[in-house]
Amino acid sequence: MAPLSNNDKILIHSLRLEKGWSVVRLMREFPSRNWKKSTLCDFIKRIDESGSIDRQTGSGRPRSARTTANIAIVEDLICSQEDKPCTSKSPREIERETGISRSSVRRIVKTELNLKTFRRREVQLLTSADSRKRLVACRLLKKRLTKPKLARTWFSDENIFTVQTPSNSQNDRVYANVRSKKDVAATRLLKGRKHFSQSVMVSVAVSKLGKTSMVFVQPGAKINSVYYCDNVLEAGLLPDIRRMSNNDFIFQQDGAPAHRSRHTTAYLRSQVPEFIEPENWPPNSPDLNPVDFSVWGALQQKVYRHKIRDVDHLKRVLLDCWDQISQETINRAIDQLPKRLTMVIRAQGGHVEYRLD
Repeated sequence: MAPLSNNDKILIHSLRLEKGWSVVRLMREFPSRNWKKSTLCDFIKRIDESGSIDRQTGSGRPRSARTTANIAIVEDLICSQEDKPCTSKSPREIERETGISRSSVRRIVKTELNLKTFRRREVQLLTSADSRKRLVACRLLKKRLTKPKLARTWFSDENIFTVQTPSNSQNDRVYANVRSKKDVAATRLLKGRKHFSQSVMVSVAVSKLGKTSMVFVQPGAKINSVYYCDNVLEAGLLPDIRRMSNNDFIFQQDGAPAHRSRHTTAYLRSQVPEFIEPENWPPNSPDLNPVDFSVWGALQQKVYRHKIRDVDHLKRVLLDCWDQISQETINRAIDQLPKRLTMVIRAQGGHVEYRLD
């Protein structure tokens, strides 16, 4: 039963003081209000004693958990200590350390401290040197990648997909109509995990002109600059890129060792019209590659809707799902790049992922 609204209280207060209506009379005259008899009795008792509809100061059960001392303890433990990021404790850890229940900790955090919670994100570690290089590179890319040039830039990347479905423990939940966890079958609560799951590495490139075919890296192959140039680029990505771009394009790759080697750089200078040189691409920056920050995630969602049986099945599913990635998805990802470059510049080369949720 919902508590009395403010309008309910004013109405009952007026009828009680002016006409002396009883609980029974009030419930009979206003059946549509669905008032609970015990609630009316308590409220009329308060009116008779104080003549007011306001709750008296200090009424109700004294606080036992949300005391001033406990609020100070929770405030000290729930927030990261000054100059020491990530030193905060979770409600579970605070309960274990102080004896204050998790529910009380959560109420203190929300009601008394007015704190909001935000989920942490894993990001590439950035040194001071990395941030400086990112800042310089983003400023150059902001000027270089004009709208016409961005439209003919091909962004490439490699990724590993495993036979076993990746799991997120935060979202992997089981709902059951039971009294306790022990009443749920173990087969529903436990999920087997292999120590070493079979996997495949793939390479793709995307642009506003289209997407390449998916290139599979040979199992056990050493991805050095020779293999990368011969098998990934020349026999894989570049034929599709040349065909769709009429050989007028800009090629992008990240700073992996095989990508920035002298052999690869010399190969690209002789084989492509223009490419973003290794020293001009921001280091440790998956947040600036549309394939990395958007396309891989969209592909992974499609792939792992299937129950993968083995590597051959994984390859077939990858090819089918890659065909399903729409050009609109790719265009939206590429259109984010100018905004991201601007954000990195404003952050002086620092992280921006936490601002992009």
